Amino acid sequence: MGNFFRTKKAISASIVLLIVIIIAGCWQQLGTLFTVGKYGDVDEMVETIMTKTATPGVAMVSSKQGRTDFKVYGFADVDQQKEVNEESLFELGSTTKAFTALAIILLKEEGYLAYSDYVSDYLPAFAPTFKGEKANITINQLLAHTSGIPSWSIRLIPEGTTSETLGNTIHKISDIALDTYPGTEYQYATVNYDILAMIIEKVTGISYQDYVTQNVLLPLGMTDSYFSTGQEQKRDQLSRGYRVFFGKSLAYDAPRYYGNIAAGYLVSNIKDLARWINAQMGIGDIPDDLRKAILQSHEADLRSAGYEAEGQYYSYGWSNEPATRMISHTGSNPNYSSHVMINLERQEAVFVLSNLNSTAPSLIAQNIYENMNGNPITPFKYDDSNILMDGVFSFLVLLAVISIIVKAVKLAGANIQIMHTKRSRRRKRIGTGIYLFLNVLLLILILIWPYLINYNYYMISVWMSYSVLLWMGLAAISCVLSVIALVLDEMFA
Repeated sequence: MGNFFRTKKAISASIVLLIVIIIAGCWQQLGTLFTVGKYGDVDEMVETIMTKTATPGVAMVSSKQGRTDFKVYGFADVDQQKEVNEESLFELGSTTKAFTALAIILLKEEGYLAYSDYVSDYLPAFAPTFKGEKANITINQLLAHTSGIPSWSIRLIPEGTTSETLGNTIHKISDIALDTYPGTEYQYATVNYDILAMIIEKVTGISYQDYVTQNVLLPLGMTDSYFSTGQEQKRDQLSRGYRVFFGKSLAYDAPRYYGNIAAGYLVSNIKDLARWINAQMGIGDIPDDLRKAILQSHEADLRSAGYEAEGQYYSYGWSNEPATRMISHTGSNPNYSSHVMINLERQEAVFVLSNLNSTAPSLIAQNIYENMNGNPITPFKYDDSNILMDGVFSFLVLLAVISIIVKAVKLAGANIQIMHTKRSRRRKRIGTGIYLFLNVLLLILILIWPYLINYNYYMISVWMSYSVLLWMGLAAISCVLSVIALVLDEMFA
């Protein structure tokens, strides 16, 4: 019995020590997450949101009737203590889509294509199906995310930076089964815009990025901006990307996806984006053909636009609210995020960039816009899915570690003899069987849950917090130890 009590003490001491170590390491992050923070002015608001979302760096530009203001916060590289400045470059994520749509409009105006054209007119091998029958998707359905292509198709985009990767992306989805009949329902699927990029290449005979650079970026004076293909031209200006783990941001060099270039891989800074948002409001030196195309991109045809919510439609790479003349978009890459809001009527705009995938740019942009109009700043809302997921799975990691310690110590002390009556043994066998079944079931669920939500392990490893994969591994180990312990218990009972 002495060994039994010593084992229990060892287990208790190990658990207490582990909890103390983890809480001590995360105490500051827990404190900043649950404290109110300061919102007295814009600077305090931005710094509070950055702290609560563990965002290392933020750059933002705002424009009101042509008066432009730049603000920068935090670090472009934490380890090097390199601060964000006006030239710091960030990946834009899905706010890239408006540039792609603008290129399509230019080509339409030049007579290269029509919005009603079928994708198969340009890409003959593209043959998606709906309920087993071939379905034709039009260009305007790609623009509005009403093609029927499922949102989970993002996991089909192959990693890589070679020029063939865009074609490989289209090949992987060419025979995809559609969720809805083309043109009937809105479903955001990033690969819609990758298909548009391939159409641009087919009709122009040059690469997507060359066409957009020559016909959109350079005419607007966006000379620092470029498309990320893995061979960065200005690496010293590119902010380092980060990922959250146990409430902290860790440097993260995410995989590159040239095949998704048109939907999320424009790299820019707030100096260039000032020209972009002002051009949307008709401010600045803009070539006539580009000015006309920009105006068209703001006109949501409600007959073909994607219906997002009451009074809100998706059209030409923008979330469009025709009644208020507001266009906006959010961008997310595995280690960057952005948000843009433009009120075309009031000529007010804000574009926010960050080097972490979080809701920080959206929260900041909305507060900046409200502040422009004399409205109060809104405190941080605990709706950041990345932060919440990291918090939940960090807690589950703690529980899994404790469970493993308990089971490991129990297995190490398996020579402890405990007397049982025949009745208690029978009851124990029933309980053991149920417990064994539950552990095996849990192990199976841990292994297959990514596929139940149309994800896979690769997508989790790229997009989610490190704590998710860590929990999966530890939870699986805990289940296996439970099974071993139960089998041994039966053998020596």
